[in-house]
Amino acid sequence: MTSTTAASTAESQAPVAVVPLDRRKQRKSFVASTIGQLLEWYEWGVYAVFAPQIAAALFHTQNQVSALLSTFGVFAIGFLFRPLGGIVFGRIADRRGRKFVLVTTMLMMAGGSVLIGLVPTYGTIGIAASGLLLLARVVQGFAHGGESAAANSYIAEIAPAGRRGLWGSTVFMTIFGGSFIAFVLGGAITGVLSKPEVAAWGWRIPFLLGAVLALVALYLRAGMIESKDLVENSRVTGKINGLDASHFPAAALRPLPKAVSIVAIFFLVSGVAASNYTWTSYVSTFAVTQRKMEANGAYWALTAALAVGILSLLFWGWASDRWGRKPVLYIFAIGVAVTQYPLMALIDQRPWTLFVTTSIALFFLAAGAGLLTSVMAETFPTAARTAYIGFAYSLATAVFGGTTPYVNQFAVYIGAPWASNAWIVFAELLALWAVWRLPERKGIDLHIVK
Repeated sequence: MTSTTAASTAESQAPVAVVPLDRRKQRKSFVASTIGQLLEWYEWGVYAVFAPQIAAALFHTQNQVSALLSTFGVFAIGFLFRPLGGIVFGRIADRRGRKFVLVTTMLMMAGGSVLIGLVPTYGTIGIAASGLLLLARVVQGFAHGGESAAANSYIAEIAPAGRRGLWGSTVFMTIFGGSFIAFVLGGAITGVLSKPEVAAWGWRIPFLLGAVLALVALYLRAGMIESKDLVENSRVTGKINGLDASHFPAAALRPLPKAVSIVAIFFLVSGVAASNYTWTSYVSTFAVTQRKMEANGAYWALTAALAVGILSLLFWGWASDRWGRKPVLYIFAIGVAVTQYPLMALIDQRPWTLFVTTSIALFFLAAGAGLLTSVMAETFPTAARTAYIGFAYSLATAVFGGTTPYVNQFAVYIGAPWASNAWIVFAELLALWAVWRLPERKGIDLHIVK
């Protein structure tokens, strides 16, 4: 053996240099990721809060092209581009790292908010105003799909294995939390400013505010650790960040066919999305239009119920770390399916009925929503985790999340409100199959997931 060959062999056998896990950086990275997600969901949700003012400022109902964009384009375009963003950024995250994607999507969301906040009115530049708004929502929808995929992988990978369920529940907390902040800010702006002031310029405030806050989030995210490297450290060094193979039965460790894994996660997310968009987006419209509830009362009832949902997410995340993912997921799927019909029937013109029914619904929903991050990470291998999550999660959200409010409204329109409840129950039956099919991998070391 020549000296050159020997040196080459020794180099190939040398241990890979790894950076030890810094618990302080781990916690800081968790905070940075969570704040960024909260801000992105706020920017996503504030559009819905000020949709009437945006439509009045940037569209003209007498212009057929502008009206078409308003009716079919802007409201649906975000959901259309989210799966594409999840797929594209998912592959990038698996190759270049989660941190890179989380910083990039933050910039894109902030850029979209700046564009919406500053775009001239339809009266100033005509249909170009509608087109610029559409462009902003395309960018935000594309970024949102990538953010969701990368964030679900990132939080699960940096979390202590024994608290992965609790840490992971914060990902969905940012969804509720972002909507909560958007609603509260919307109430404050409409309460302080007159209607003409809100219509003229007040609706722009939350978008520009979100862009400014994005600078803070970007600063925090720039210092995050790279989660994928932590999992690879575990593989290279043999230092277990979680339970090793000896703690699991062979059936739990046996790799599921990739198609089965993707379909199961798609069904599980579908059950969450259908219930979520019913009880956080549609139910207030149902209460006002079908039960004749006063709009302001419905608004604050839903805001209070979102607070209950946020606390429920933490509880179920903690419970799954203690008793396992599958028992909690069964509570979710069965609980939502069984209560859907009676809860909707209990809503009348009194706001407290909306608060009570929505709080109960979100309590059961949180049992599934809070576990998505940990379950998806424990299902897919590190090398392709974000790509698989990006595809299954974003597609399910688009199919069952984006369509559910329309299904609900159409069912009421044709005089068959029971059909909208049937749609939710159907989604939960799909989720129930997914829970049965997925293995129990609570606390597993992610590097042994195949």
